[in-house]
Amino acid sequence: MADYIEGKRPVIEAFRTGVPMRRILMGDYMKRDPMIEDIMRKAKRNGVKVIQVPRAELDEKSARGSHQGVMAEAAPFNYAGIGKVIDDANKYAEEHDGRALVVLCDHLTDAGNLGAISRSCEAVGASGLVIPNKRSARVEASTYKSSAGAITHVPVAQVSNIVQAIQRLQEEGFWVCAATEHTDDVVWDANLKGKIAIVLGNEHDGVSRLVLERCDFFAKLPLEGEVASLNVAQAATAVMYEWLRQNR
Repeated sequence: MADYIEGKRPVIEAFRTGVPMRRILMGDYMKRDPMIEDIMRKAKRNGVKVIQVPRAELDEKSARGSHQGVMAEAAPFNYAGIGKVIDDANKYAEEHDGRALVVLCDHLTDAGNLGAISRSCEAVGASGLVIPNKRSARVEASTYKSSAGAITHVPVAQVSNIVQAIQRLQEEGFWVCAATEHTDDVVWDANLKGKIAIVLGNEHDGVSRLVLERCDFFAKLPLEGEVASLNVAQAATAVMYEWLRQNR
């Protein structure tokens, strides 16, 4: 199913954050205003075709009814294979004193969280992200926005089975750490040196039982306040930077 970005300002923002686009659909009734002129300039600069369509077509394709006469059809994201992520990680380890990081997301549901996690991955030098190909958030327009464009620089692999992906990483010499609150082991005391894969759980249920059983060890962030937990993207950033600190 096509991923559409609706509205003048969201389309301009999509250009700014580097969302790849197939085409712009613009109502044949639209009058030129400064924002429409900006969209036309950006489309021409990026080689994106602008197609004039009747209001009925925009209404039919709109999911929220907020198209304002303009919709952009995002191009499909180019996912990597798990083999590329592993190869990149092994190459990175050879060049960085044996350290490498891969992050696995166990059925995240929010595409914005996925983008925020990819931004942190890019910041710490992680070699890739691994996500399930079903019942999981995927890379869409909101992912580009929350990643501030970083998603274009981080290989993302879709896999049919997270447990099998973990097994492949373990065979390649990775130690796999599940970030979970259901442990007494604090991340500061965990050994995150070397080739590490960090598993992040679903926003509501955390890391699933089958995935936990396959991980080598667990770690949690200490919480001194009254809030029970952090957002998964915030927690991911803290754990990734602890990996970077230990390997500095």
